[in-house]
Amino acid sequence: MNKARPSGAFIGTSLISAIAASLCCITPVIAMLAGSSSLAANFSWLEPARPYLIGLSIIVLAFAWFQQLKPVKTSPVDCNCEPTKKASFLQSKGFLGIITLFAILMMTFPLYAKVFYPDPKGPEKAIAAVDNKQQAKFTIQGMTCKSCEDHVNNELSKVPGILTYTTSYAAKNSLVTFDPSKVDLKVISEAIGKTGYKVRNYELIDGTSAGSCEKDSSCSEDGKACCEKN
Repeated sequence: MNKARPSGAFIGTSLISAIAASLCCITPVIAMLAGSSSLAANFSWLEPARPYLIGLSIIVLAFAWFQQLKPVKTSPVDCNCEPTKKASFLQSKGFLGIITLFAILMMTFPLYAKVFYPDPKGPEKAIAAVDNKQQAKFTIQGMTCKSCEDHVNNELSKVPGILTYTTSYAAKNSLVTFDPSKVDLKVISEAIGKTGYKVRNYELIDGTSAGSCEKDSSCSEDGKACCEKN
């Protein structure tokens, strides 16, 4: 009697849900490698469903392994007259193991996504004088995981005049210290925008003036906060 094998539907479901669970984190890496940063935020809407997709993958894989490993029930009338057909590779434990490993790699992608990004250059050697150094907070829409932070930091590292940067997807912002004699807020905002994430607003910290920036009616009148026009 042939042993029950996990169906292609179970394997396909586990693969699709595992990939979907990390699409929001995979696309920034794909965008960087493809040179099309605007792709980065396309799947950020999947982030709220990530825990459920991971749970679905685990349940489906567990059931597939149960089907693969459960003991074969033999029937008293089974005379073994026909030779047992050898299962194909697609129904084997080896193939299911490969699928399981791939699913695990997809579900844990945010934990190791940083290895795909080039090491950003360190802060500029010639640090601006204290009186000339400014720090701004950029509120960013669309970041969903650590991979998004790395994508933003990678773009910021390319901008001359930026001294330090700290990006947080949890806080949905990036704190950037820069030399205003070399770069301004608009250029920094545009650099972040190249990632595909949207800069909702930005403001200078420590009560310093925002200087010249393009504002809309929702911006504060004292010039300390500048908002992106929609």
